[in-house]
Amino acid sequence: MGKGTPLVLLHGLFGSGDNLNTVARGLSDLFDVLLADQRDHGRSPHTDAIDYDRMAADVRDLLDAEQVHRAVLVGHSMGGKTAMRFAQLFPDRILRLVVIDIGPREYAVNNHAQIIEALLTSDLPHKRTRAEVQEHLARYVPEPGVQQFLMKSLYWAGPERLAWRFNVPLIAKDIASILAAIGPEVVRVPTLFIRGGQSDYIPREDLPQIREQFPDHRVETIPYAGHWVHAQAPDEVVALIKDFA
Repeated sequence: MGKGTPLVLLHGLFGSGDNLNTVARGLSDLFDVLLADQRDHGRSPHTDAIDYDRMAADVRDLLDAEQVHRAVLVGHSMGGKTAMRFAQLFPDRILRLVVIDIGPREYAVNNHAQIIEALLTSDLPHKRTRAEVQEHLARYVPEPGVQQFLMKSLYWAGPERLAWRFNVPLIAKDIASILAAIGPEVVRVPTLFIRGGQSDYIPREDLPQIREQFPDHRVETIPYAGHWVHAQAPDEVVALIKDFA
């Protein structure tokens, strides 16, 4: 949507491009915004492997298909790591980089273990209503906001046949790759990190590594936001991106 400088928005794990619709609309007066579903998420194809080299190559292929040589990349969480890896592998294809509440380091699997277990055991062939699925999720994931986020990717694949849009078995198999650190290469692209003040994804002790690996960077914190910064503070996120990019 919109027109102007090309800008690609990349969602996080278990999400889809439309998670960033509000931010996209806010940016569309200055940018030609592409909302991407990353592989094995949303309406993109299910594959046999998911890691950041592949996801970065997917973004390159998207730019090629849209005949875009260089773009601003904005990514949240897993999408932020995809964008950082893209900047390492294809620095001549990126104008500026915006990373929302994720760092370049490895993350522990424990934050996602319960979600993955809930999805693997959801037994969709025997569920007849969305409410049954959410009731199952609630046994593993007590936070209503996280339940609702996951439920956005539940759809009717056919008459009385529910399915997840994301590729649950592959994500479970490759979760270590999804939570892995990006490569060690220094990123010299101008980079903006947007932190949620109530999130623990970019703690203060991570800032020295970010400073070393991203020498041309700045960090902005939205004090009242958690990990889903773009959903909790979309106006602030849009304003920061416009000021930076």
